[in-house]
Amino acid sequence: VLVVAAPEADMSVRAEFDAWAADGRDKGMEERHWHTAKHALARMPIEDGETVLDLGCGSGYIGRALRETGTAGRVYGLDGSPAMAQNARSYTDDPLVGFLVGDFDALPFADDSIDHVWSMEAFYYARDPDHTLEEIARILRPGGTFYCGVNYYEENVHSHEWQERIDVEMTRWSAAEYREAFRAAGLHVAEQENIPDREVEIPPAEAFPTDDWDAREAMVERYRTYGTLLTVGVSP
Repeated sequence: VLVVAAPEADMSVRAEFDAWAADGRDKGMEERHWHTAKHALARMPIEDGETVLDLGCGSGYIGRALRETGTAGRVYGLDGSPAMAQNARSYTDDPLVGFLVGDFDALPFADDSIDHVWSMEAFYYARDPDHTLEEIARILRPGGTFYCGVNYYEENVHSHEWQERIDVEMTRWSAAEYREAFRAAGLHVAEQENIPDREVEIPPAEAFPTDDWDAREAMVERYRTYGTLLTVGVSP
């Protein structure tokens, strides 16, 4: 793992997710996020040998999946948590998958050096998301794509309480705000849609209320209607 110094302001991110990595929650995130991530990932126009950056890589499952399909060349996973990056490294021995500890506001890559950037359930942890988008636009080659998936966003009312459970400040944008921010950073918005999670099992109505849900309708709305908000940006 190549360690890149991150600003002191991101120590809260490191502490939070180092703790998650230590108690195995990195694998838990992987299992939950894969339900919708795999559908978005299958759409990325990755050609043989292209370079991909996974921003907020967690357990590194995206990099492993891309290499296992045989399409991507080198894949980099960047995370703000050293423990997450160390765990991710231990889950693969593929020499073309590398992991870095770094800050979303200062991506350690040269201009026009990355073909595609992916981020799943991580972008909203950026301290300055507008600047992070500028950084993504800077490192993307012309025609490169940024696939950004989030479950924490304004329209998904069932996600709003997540901020209360975590010490890291999160950015909650609406779908329109994502489009506006992408464009302001110089990225064309090629696509935006909700990808439903059809794999989370929803109990029958008589099982409600549960520990987490008052009504079945709310759970159906959360997973089958809102799901993951995917915004796709393209570098001019």
